Amino acid sequence: MRLLVCGGAGFIGSAYVRVALAERPDDELTVLDKLTYAGRRENLADVADRVRFVEEAIEDRGAVRDAMTGCDAVVNFAAETHVDRSITDQGAFVRTHVMGTAVLLDAVRELGVGRFLQVSTDEVYGSIAEGTFTETSALDPSSPYSATKAAGDLLTTAHVRTHGMDALVCRGSNNYGPRQHPEKLIPLCILNALAGDRVPVYGDGRQVRNWLHVEDFARAIDAVLADGRAGEAYNVGGPDEVENLAVVRRVLADTGRDESLIEHVRDRPGHDRRYSLSADKVRALGWEPLTRFEQGLSETVAWYGANEWWWGPIRSGEYRAYYERQYGRELP
Repeated sequence: MRLLVCGGAGFIGSAYVRVALAERPDDELTVLDKLTYAGRRENLADVADRVRFVEEAIEDRGAVRDAMTGCDAVVNFAAETHVDRSITDQGAFVRTHVMGTAVLLDAVRELGVGRFLQVSTDEVYGSIAEGTFTETSALDPSSPYSATKAAGDLLTTAHVRTHGMDALVCRGSNNYGPRQHPEKLIPLCILNALAGDRVPVYGDGRQVRNWLHVEDFARAIDAVLADGRAGEAYNVGGPDEVENLAVVRRVLADTGRDESLIEHVRDRPGHDRRYSLSADKVRALGWEPLTRFEQGLSETVAWYGANEWWWGPIRSGEYRAYYERQYGRELP
């Protein structure tokens, strides 16, 4: 199969590239990524000689057509992923999630590509106090990030109805694992703890997230690409629901730090209280999660501890200015 992976240099996209190459070594993979602050060539360092890399944005029609020509399928991971950044500046999220997805769908239709898979998030459903979101739950996004992701999802399914396109959507719960940008909760906590620095926690920290190891999500996406039905969505919920504060405490324990490092800060505007996502439909395709959260978190802590070459340059660059804006203090 000739496969175009958009956003393949990001956290989840690069994990998927490694899974796809492991499952089908003879596939020809092209990665299209504009290398924003969160998309990095380092994420593909171990497979760089096995993929064709194109540094362009999915909003660029000419670049998309060139990269997509001759492909059998497209998987779209390209995204601005951090809710906090969408609250202060939503423009990039609209461009990538809405305009970029529209450009991809146009190219898929015009070039006659066989299948298009839109990778999405549980956040399009909003918050749920009890129970679990299924694929038939109403979309009720709370942030510009999740609202624009929902728009991309709806554009995808609309093209199935309007143009008869073979397209579908896969929504994951909160991912974690190696190579995640340190603006996100778990790597932020790990790196601050390793440095003996305070760990910021929004509000009371009792927000519940449904945690899914990135490699498990990558395998689920591959199953949906292979066997999912056109026009449908597939939820991929992780095996464990854990409060943010409990996550921080586990990270501190794994790094040998005291809980006195916890620093409660002003809560995020519109912060969803609880996510819970089903996985029954994707399990019917033969997928099962392989990593429980406690094991996966400890392995993730160990990976960051052993790979300063990967995260060191991030914490010395633009991230420092972002951190100061977000939390009102400098990184030590």
